[in-house]
Amino acid sequence: MFPYDPTLVEAVQTRPQSVADVVQILETIDAACADGDGLKWFNWLYLHVTLAVQAQVNSGGFTDSAWIAALDVRFARFYLGAIKTSLSGELTPGCWQALFDQRSQPMTARIQFAMSGINAHINHDLPQAILVTCQDSANAPEHGTARYDDYTALNSTLDAQINAAKRTLNVRLLGDALPSFSPLENTLAAWSVAAARESAWNNAELLWHLADAPLVSTKFLGSLDGLTALASKTLLVPIP
Repeated sequence: MFPYDPTLVEAVQTRPQSVADVVQILETIDAACADGDGLKWFNWLYLHVTLAVQAQVNSGGFTDSAWIAALDVRFARFYLGAIKTSLSGELTPGCWQALFDQRSQPMTARIQFAMSGINAHINHDLPQAILVTCQDSANAPEHGTARYDDYTALNSTLDAQINAAKRTLNVRLLGDALPSFSPLENTLAAWSVAAARESAWNNAELLWHLADAPLVSTKFLGSLDGLTALASKTLLVPIP
């Protein structure tokens, strides 16, 4: 626990209704968190990604910018919800709890926290956000549609933000330089945003078809959380 955790819980009490709302909440979290808090560095990356998405939405850079904006908001609610439940002592997905459990470990690199959060958010949260956004518009998530094309068009934007973060955050939590070579470099090099987001879309399609089988859907999400949590824990192994 950090002394400002109640401030973070307060910041996520209101559900965002727009991308601008998401940006405002992420900025509040960023301002509250100390540099020695691993949560700050995922939130920092997520804020930069959201600002990039907001700029693309505002410029009309998508066939259906309103749908992308709605997805962005739905997506953010999962992360903000994880902050609320974890810091309030409530049940939280294991993929997120892995990050919260390690957020004060000084031997862990800032980029490890950022990538652990990206892993949890894309692999676990994104399929559910796609599903809910599609349910709201009564359109199934399908390959070959304009919305799928808009969705994949974001990959290059996300890649650029994450590649910049890898350079900026390649220090330990408290700012100390990492060894010139570490297994972390190979781990990060093997992580693909495009592949993770494609898998998330595929899982959203599966969840759509499981609408009439809620028990199966729940078991699937539980398994997905377990696998994603394992990946998060691997990403957070301290660098010797």
